[in-house]
Amino acid sequence: MSYKDVETKELFRLYKENPSNNEMRDELFERHMYIVDILSKKYINKGIEHEDIYQVASLGLLYAVQRFDVDKGFEFSSFATPTIVGEIKKHFRDKGWTIRVPRRIQELSKKVTQARDRLYKDLGGPPTISDIAEYLSVTDEDVIEAMEASKVYTPRSLDIELDAGGEDKDVRLMDIVGQEDKNFEAINNNDFIKFILEKLTPMEQKIIKDRFFEEKTQIVVAEELSVSQMTISRMEKKILAKFQEEYKKTFDV
Repeated sequence: MSYKDVETKELFRLYKENPSNNEMRDELFERHMYIVDILSKKYINKGIEHEDIYQVASLGLLYAVQRFDVDKGFEFSSFATPTIVGEIKKHFRDKGWTIRVPRRIQELSKKVTQARDRLYKDLGGPPTISDIAEYLSVTDEDVIEAMEASKVYTPRSLDIELDAGGEDKDVRLMDIVGQEDKNFEAINNNDFIKFILEKLTPMEQKIIKDRFFEEKTQIVVAEELSVSQMTISRMEKKILAKFQEEYKKTFDV
């Protein structure tokens, strides 16, 4: 049976009832490959071959097709995008390279590490930059560049303590490294925003729109609503908790 003429939403409903039907799954997959094309191109020249990213993105699309629930009222593209991007980011984390390093330097970095271990045994102590360069028939500058690149390949532990200086206590690296705010991950999705806003009270809607779309301060919003800044702060946290909980239920994260 051909499913090419079946409307997409209806096909998702049929597939939900028959999850073992690979023909329906494949048809839905093919219809949405354009999402893979768009997202994978955003990661070109980031240190991993585009073909690898494309395959990972395709796998993310497959997961999205299998997990999508059309009856929740979202567009599939809105559901699939964070799923695909999540798989791509996971792939980057697994590969280890946190920023793009030329393949030549990656390969030299491995050779420098091996040469350093070998020379340490041969010389009975740590080899110099020149020792390694001579052993590998490269320049001192090449060795230095490769050694610097190895710091990118093997990031420092986030638990390592850094000297804050003065009377301040030492802080952990994780305390000063920025991270994505999961509360706002869902706010990148217009369909999701519209859906969740409909569940909020008029006052809650105003707070979200003023704070995150109009970029007003809590003090300004509090004055407009004739409440305290602390009240706005508490309500804001409560609303964001609703966003996060609804996001988890919707995207199964």
